Amino acid sequence: MAFAQCPAKTWRSPDGQTLPGRSVLEHCEIVGRVAQRLIALYPPALQGALFPPDAAFAAACHDLGKVSPSFVEKLRRHCTSGMEHLPPQAIAPELEKQWGGHAGVSLAAAKALGAPAWIADIVGQHHGFSPQLGGKQADAEVFGGSAWQAQRAALVQELQQRLGMSWPHIASAAQARLVAGLTSVADWIGSGCHFEDPSQPWQNLIDTALSDAGWVAPSYRPELGFADVFGFAPRAAQQQLLEAAQRPGVYVLEAPMGLGKTEAALYAAYPMLERGQASGIYFALPTQLTSNKIHERFNAFLSRILAPDCPHRSALLLHGKAWLQQMDMGEEGRPGGAWFHQAKRGLLAPFAVGTIDQALMAAMNVKHGFVRAFGLAGKVVILDEVHTYDAYTGTLLDALVALLRSLHCTVIILSATLSQERRSHLLQAPLRSQAYPLITAVQDAGDAPPVQECPVAPPPSTQVEVRLLDDEACALQEALDRAAQGQQVLWIENTVDAAQQRYLDLAARAQELGVACGLLHSRFTAADRQSIEDRWVNLFGKPGWPQRAAQGRILVGTQVLEQSLDIDADFLVTAFAPTDMLLQRLGRLWRHVETPRASTATCTAWLLAPALEPAVAQPLQAFGASAFVYAPYVLCRSLQVWQALQHIALPGDIRPLIEATYASRDEEGAMANWLDELENGTRRTPGRPVRKGRKHLRQLARISLAEGGKTLPDVDAQTRYSDSESHEVLLLRRVDYDSASHTTHLTLLDGSTLALPTQRHRLEKNKQAWKTLTAQLMQQQVPVRAADAPLPLAREWLENCGFGHCFYLGDPNWASDVSLLRLCLVDDAGQLQGLHGAAVHERHRLEYRTDLGYRRVKNDT
Repeated sequence: MAFAQCPAKTWRSPDGQTLPGRSVLEHCEIVGRVAQRLIALYPPALQGALFPPDAAFAAACHDLGKVSPSFVEKLRRHCTSGMEHLPPQAIAPELEKQWGGHAGVSLAAAKALGAPAWIADIVGQHHGFSPQLGGKQADAEVFGGSAWQAQRAALVQELQQRLGMSWPHIASAAQARLVAGLTSVADWIGSGCHFEDPSQPWQNLIDTALSDAGWVAPSYRPELGFADVFGFAPRAAQQQLLEAAQRPGVYVLEAPMGLGKTEAALYAAYPMLERGQASGIYFALPTQLTSNKIHERFNAFLSRILAPDCPHRSALLLHGKAWLQQMDMGEEGRPGGAWFHQAKRGLLAPFAVGTIDQALMAAMNVKHGFVRAFGLAGKVVILDEVHTYDAYTGTLLDALVALLRSLHCTVIILSATLSQERRSHLLQAPLRSQAYPLITAVQDAGDAPPVQECPVAPPPSTQVEVRLLDDEACALQEALDRAAQGQQVLWIENTVDAAQQRYLDLAARAQELGVACGLLHSRFTAADRQSIEDRWVNLFGKPGWPQRAAQGRILVGTQVLEQSLDIDADFLVTAFAPTDMLLQRLGRLWRHVETPRASTATCTAWLLAPALEPAVAQPLQAFGASAFVYAPYVLCRSLQVWQALQHIALPGDIRPLIEATYASRDEEGAMANWLDELENGTRRTPGRPVRKGRKHLRQLARISLAEGGKTLPDVDAQTRYSDSESHEVLLLRRVDYDSASHTTHLTLLDGSTLALPTQRHRLEKNKQAWKTLTAQLMQQQVPVRAADAPLPLAREWLENCGFGHCFYLGDPNWASDVSLLRLCLVDDAGQLQGLHGAAVHERHRLEYRTDLGYRRVKNDT
């Protein structure tokens, strides 16, 4: 077939027919024009710095592989009308899975046409993964032989004529990732609803499609001072960061908890945006539980710097699922697409608060990792709460910072607890200063020295009384006694399971004493978590000052309480953790001088820790579940530092404690074993965690777009470099399928119901209602670890019930790409049940309670 006859897609006509859509030629030209306009939306100074000339031509050539007999035959069989005149192709479309679908043919075709370095891999990976061709070349019989390859060559020539472009020349691996991301995003938008009807002219729809997808060039109020934005004058550390961050580079602000690092970083971004040196801001938090409190602070900042006539001003101030519902990202960004998820889509919004996990995957060979890189390119990327532990145990952060620098980002790293060695590794520069607080700047151009270390005047010192003990019963009684006196008590555990058990230990006894008791961790549904966070973070923060004296309170939680939340406790109990985590938790203690406190309150923290000698000999037994979360070597090093402490002074002791814990040294005996485990990892043995060594993580960070590079699905990538919650469990009361109306009726935990049509075309009639339905269902999800997730349901059943219209169920052309979705029912007793009487878990009972969250309970038998 001539390339001009080959359809790129099907579309559903108003009368319900499935018809051939736009031609491959037309679709490729549309995507090329979209890519051109995407580049044009960057500030002028960034356009030339980021993208090579004719970068959009790579995007235009992404679908060369649709000029192939297997793809044409697939569409011919799918259409109900419009392709009857075409003879059947002598190939089964199902065979496409063997070479990654049409994208694999695009890869082979571009190689055969002599495309410059990186280009063939870019067009081949536009669906997010590297097709495995198995040695097949462009003239392979299954690709149609030399005759079909000649048509693919003719298509490239025609696109060159229409677009006035040719193959771009890629300068580096980082730029290859950038152009690959541009290609995928341009394809998503160019495949969206604006371009479905082939009878409609498309030339005037490009800007509308980009605007609907949220791609705008923001405009800003000019010459705002710090006080104009935040309503108060900058502190010394804030002022010094503003003076240092005059041009793109990497800036590290080390300062104690509560010193206003967030405001300093946000304001430092403002002049970069105003001068056209940055295209947006990505604020990366360290935990999956992204706090709405950070969103509120971020939005308040944006509302003051965005010009009143800024395009999409109201949408730019939305976050999470609200922004998701307004923007239309095209094919992959629709409900049911891989990128209809706020954690991912935030990377593509001009301004977003997200997690560092998503940013780290920009530096990994993970599906659509290059789309993440494209989303971050040219932005101010703020990495909040970076600790020495994170950088010490994983090397991905170094790779991310290096990638961001090559993508002309300004990187601002905020930390209360970095060692000199880790700071040096992150910045790839020798450093000398031991001052604290400290600003370190590495600038990419200009007359300034390549590295500057600027000490900052420290705030007044706070004395904290510290007690280490290995008596949980004693700590429980102390927490209850202090809360009964009206104190606000914070109790932090290292695992969700431990926090849930601690809450059960305390809640009933607290109620008898008239003490309020709450629990906050990551394993609540989004809806429940929001109400818990609103109540408890406000009670322990400034909004709760008027109610603080009304009663004593105990808030139990996990690491989410140590990060990015402005909460202020009178007394702290914490499970033992690495030094930087302990210091971060102490930062939630007596945080503000003005906070009203009970008369009996003293600035005291109790650390639940084993004795040093048995801990070094048998850390798994001594530290329990904490040794599955943190490296035993680091726990033992930290315990050596803390065991004799009775008081610490903040911030004066922060630097010495961090350096004492993390300074490199030779080890002997058991400590040498735990250090070797940290570097090389552990094997699977009964009763021991499988831990990835730093060598393994370095390999993950060696990114490439090469054909032979193994692309990881999201879930594999997450579980390989972290133990974070990687599955999403949808919790419902009932699922009832009505065959007569082709509708699945879903009963939510609160008893309300939603109707999910199983026929996609019914949802497409009202796309806003479709998005709203999907967002409502996402509110019913809980993130859990793979080991705690319910058993998966058959993909076919999920698709038949319509869940594939709202949730991504994996790519059928890529066997490794599995769905993260799990689904189960919650009965009246809070027990999780499988569908149709099926088992919900192989070994354990699962429960969900609105006060406890999701938990795995060992069976009695």
